Amino acid sequence: MTTVDDLWYLTTQAEQQAEQVYHRLTDAYDDFLERTHSRRVSRSRFRTLAERITETGAPYGAHSVVYRPSGELLLVWHDGVGMWVVPGGEPDPGESFREAAERELAEEAGVSASYDGLAMNVRVDIQCEDYSTWGVLPLFEARPAGDPTPEPDDPDGEITEARWFDDLPEKTRDREDLRAWREFALE
Repeated sequence: MTTVDDLWYLTTQAEQQAEQVYHRLTDAYDDFLERTHSRRVSRSRFRTLAERITETGAPYGAHSVVYRPSGELLLVWHDGVGMWVVPGGEPDPGESFREAAERELAEEAGVSASYDGLAMNVRVDIQCEDYSTWGVLPLFEARPAGDPTPEPDDPDGEITEARWFDDLPEKTRDREDLRAWREFALE
């Protein structure tokens, strides 16, 4: 008996959803930085990410690039990856990417912010064996309300610290993207 591998079908569905989401984002926002990342993952991780992309168009949800007028960026410490990251995560059912980014910011850093638009739209290419697909990673540009002291209250327990940084620490995920965005935003 021959078994049919449904990953081919799943990758096609994921690509169609990613394409729709990509165009919705690029049509809705102006003046943002576009980047591309490639990830090679295990077969089980590939399936998980492809399923997320099929559902939302995004393998890693939506994030916030929060900065003070002084230029300091807000980063949170993610225990699971052992790095400083921008706050963010997956949308809940019925939630837009921007709403998810705002909720995750409140949970992971205890900060409210006003959103100015899209900071970056990252295309994430994902490969595993002979399979490949892609999704989007929207990062929204935001400014904090007032001068808050970040205080994480992450229900998942992954985020244990939140701080403002003038200079990005060495252990910052997607450090080059954040540097490129700073240069782009200051033009």
